[in-house]
Amino acid sequence: MEKFNGKKVFSGIAIGKVKLLLKAENQVVRKRIEDPAAEIARYEAAKQTAIEQLHKLYKKALKEVGEVNAQIFDVHAMMLEDGDYNDSVHNLIESQSVNAEYAVGVTGDNFAEVFANMDDEYFKARSIDMKDISERVINVLCGNDMGSDLGDEPVIIVAKDLAPSETVQMDKSKLLAFVTQLGSTNSHTAILARTMGIPALIGVEIKEEWNGKQAIVDGYTGTLIIEPDEAALAEYKKKAEEDAKQKELLLTLKGKENVTKSGQKINLYANIGNVSDLAAVLKNDAGGIGLFRSEFLYLEKDTFPTEEEQFVAYKQVAETMAGKKIIIRTLDIGADKQVDYFNLDKEDNPAMGYRAIRICLTQPEIFKTQLRALFRASNYGNIAIMYPMIISVDEVRKIKAISEEVKEELTKEGIPFGNVEQGIMIETPAAAVMSDELAKEVDFFSIGTNDLTQYTLAIDRQNAKLDSFYNPHHEAVLRLIQMTVENAHKAGIWAGICGELGADTTLTQRFLEMGVDELSVSPGCVLPVRKAIRDAE
Repeated sequence: MEKFNGKKVFSGIAIGKVKLLLKAENQVVRKRIEDPAAEIARYEAAKQTAIEQLHKLYKKALKEVGEVNAQIFDVHAMMLEDGDYNDSVHNLIESQSVNAEYAVGVTGDNFAEVFANMDDEYFKARSIDMKDISERVINVLCGNDMGSDLGDEPVIIVAKDLAPSETVQMDKSKLLAFVTQLGSTNSHTAILARTMGIPALIGVEIKEEWNGKQAIVDGYTGTLIIEPDEAALAEYKKKAEEDAKQKELLLTLKGKENVTKSGQKINLYANIGNVSDLAAVLKNDAGGIGLFRSEFLYLEKDTFPTEEEQFVAYKQVAETMAGKKIIIRTLDIGADKQVDYFNLDKEDNPAMGYRAIRICLTQPEIFKTQLRALFRASNYGNIAIMYPMIISVDEVRKIKAISEEVKEELTKEGIPFGNVEQGIMIETPAAAVMSDELAKEVDFFSIGTNDLTQYTLAIDRQNAKLDSFYNPHHEAVLRLIQMTVENAHKAGIWAGICGELGADTTLTQRFLEMGVDELSVSPGCVLPVRKAIRDAE
């Protein structure tokens, strides 16, 4: 039995087998081989396994997301059978006596570069596909499946790091816990863990030999136990049972009002990143959705999602929530959420760079496609729209002008839409300081405390080395929140909090005293926050 300590991200107990995920590029080392024919045979077997994986993914995607979205897996399977691609791999192995991993990696890079330099947009897009299929084959050769198929039983995911695009593709019903070596307590993997209500640790030095072994994740103490002995297993099974009982007690709060002992009421909503999170919203009795991170529609795809694809997703959320408020944030791509097909330049400081509303205002064709889908979906439920990374009144007026253009177009086309509230996220100090002027332009404020804290304290929340300096309870942050709420109320609009701070029950009383109108938290945090509200004076 071995114990390892990390930083806790979300509390809870998980007991199960480790599923180790390693990125393929860390495994690609040039090695000299003695038998090229045997190495080619090894490549062909790995390629066939990769094709079979793609066919399974196609069938799964066909049921879950439809023909259009499933086709990418069919295309990848066909590309793996391309003669020129296979000839290149074979030739490298034979002529240079190198291992299959290296030959596939070089071939993938070469073909990707060729496609990237073509004028035709369709072929340019194939550049990303070449890298994807090559990485899949390398993963098979290394015995590392980085696909979304996690196996038949729930597992503890252990990885050096996980990108948002990787985590969103995982089957959430198969996840017991996350353990990563890199990342921070404010990374999007951490946010996903909190959304799902599963224990998660970061900062754990991972080892390859853990794969497949029994493990325990203690999200309360930040402890990972590999191959626990019988005594530890019995102890943690008992803790897990007690944990489950506490959660059952919280379930007695379902259907109860979010009201303090003195009668003060507050709205309590949930944050989600995908349509699949709706089940957790309903299960935890949230009053609505205070933040739907629409960028996950973009992260899950290899090309820009169409208006129709977005409309279907937004409409499904609207219909499922049956009249409850749904606040959808326009795309917040950039910073730590990179999407290859956006072709964003590498930036030295991406958190303060070309992201979110800055992309939307400089590429209005992308923005208008999303707005059309949102307004169309508003005809089927209570949808509100909010815009991220605002720093000026001028930006808001430009947004409103584009919004009016979209509504005029839909009206001319005879397409119905609802009366949509439009608000902004207060997540920059500039927006907080200017909130008195901004409040005159919008219907509501939603305070994104994650970025507001980051920018106010000048601390990169993705940098784990700075976790000890990152203080979301800093009085400067709390004063900006207070100022924002007061300015909202002076203008007759409401103000909520949709950042992680909203779930911090040590601040619930303070937020109530500030007059915050709404808290939006991860679905798993709704009932604990409701308890804190009902216990407050």
